[in-house]
Amino acid sequence: MNVNRLKEIREDNDLFQKDIAKILNITQQQYSEYELGIRVIPLEKINILADYYKTSIDYLVGKTDERKPYPKSILK
Repeated sequence: MNVNRLKEIREDNDLFQKDIAKILNITQQQYSEYELGIRVIPLEKINILADYYKTSIDYLVGKTDERKPYPKSILK
């Protein structure tokens, strides 16, 4: 997990840790531990953040530098 990316995208959106913690339904302390790399962020929380920031999970975890989300697949 690219913990620097979590802080970077949060700050780029002029948000505080408490704001994101509220979105994730966790405490600010828990979110702080995600950003510091002390606690592993669950996939369900990463998915919520990707949707909130309108980006991909790959961007949040550092697998790509492309912020745009992947196009929705027409296959179901």
